[in-house]
Parts: sequence; C-alpha cells; structure tokens
Amino acid sequence: MEEESQVSEALPSYPDVEAACRTAGLGLSAAELHGGLCGWLAGGGADGPDWLARVLSDDAIAAVDPEDVLGRLHAVTAQELEDRDFGFELLLPEADASLFERSGALFDWCRGFVGAFGLAAGQAPKLSEESAEALADLVRLAAAVPEEDGDEEDEDALAEIGEFVRVAVLLLHGDCALGPRHRGRLN
Repeated sequence: MEEESQVSEALPSYPDVEAACRTAGLGLSAAELHGGLCGWLAGGGADGPDWLARVLSDDAIAAVDPEDVLGRLHAVTAQELEDRDFGFELLLPEADASLFERSGALFDWCRGFVGAFGLAAGQAPKLSEESAEALADLVRLAAAVPEEDGDEEDEDALAEIGEFVRVAVLLLHGDCALGPRHRGRLN
C-alpha cells in the first residue's frame, strides 16, 4: 500500500501571500518571503510563532497568527519540507505571468533563501559536498537579474532552474535540519 503524503493542504496562492506581505508592511515579495521561510527552516532555524521576526531579523515583528495567510504559508511549507514524497514546492507566480516576472521572482526567492539560511545555519554549517555545491549555485542565482525578453528555450531553462532549486533546498534541509535531528535521536 502506498503511503499518503504528509501535506494536508496546498500553499496559499501567490497573490494572497503578496497581499499579506503588503498588509503587514514587509517590503518584500511573496517569493522572497517564501524563500526566506524555506531558508530558515532548511538551515535548522527554530520553528515557532516568531518565525517571521527571525527570518527578517526584526524582533519588532509580531508573532504570526497560525490561521492567517502567513501562518498557513508557514505550516504548509514546514509540512512540505518534511514530506517523504518530496511534495515541496516553491511559491512563485503562476505560469501565465511573464517570463521576466517569473524569473525575477525565482531570483528573489533564492535571495530570501540564502539570507535566511545563513541566519539559521550559521557561518560554517556541516554540509555534504553536494549540498555545498547546491548552496553555491543558489548564491549565484540570488545575484542574478532577469532579462526583459525570452523565448521557449528560456522557458525550459527556467523550469530546469526551478526544479534544481527545489532539490537543492531539500538537500540542504536534509543536511542542516533532518540530519542533526536524526543524529540527536540516535545519541
């Protein structure tokens, strides 16, 4: 019998998270926030109601209500990262958005991830060789700038990069969050 995914609901929509970011006065996109949340969790950051203040390094930010959009974003993201069926997804604009908008959002996502991962994992996290290479690639993507025009080849490249980022996050989460947790249980 096949195991069911641990993820009980889908991520909130990109527009809903964008609106919640604006309402909260966060000054960052939904993609960058989700990247930051993923970086924080993948880096082994504490998982509590003050996650937003930790991810954004701003103690003045109030705890997130678990029932609101950002609370659901956190809960579903945490479940997806732990999902044994690899159900983790990046929160990015829908496919009908322009290539420029989607690639920019992916680079913003990577910027958020890299920053928060560094906060959570510290200066010298214990990484496998594959994870260290993946992190270096994420840093390069975080510095990238989208181009105004693109073609079908660029669409394919963006899809491949998105899948790479997804797998890289799962690798880093395995090294910095799951690995220490499992080692702790063995000791």
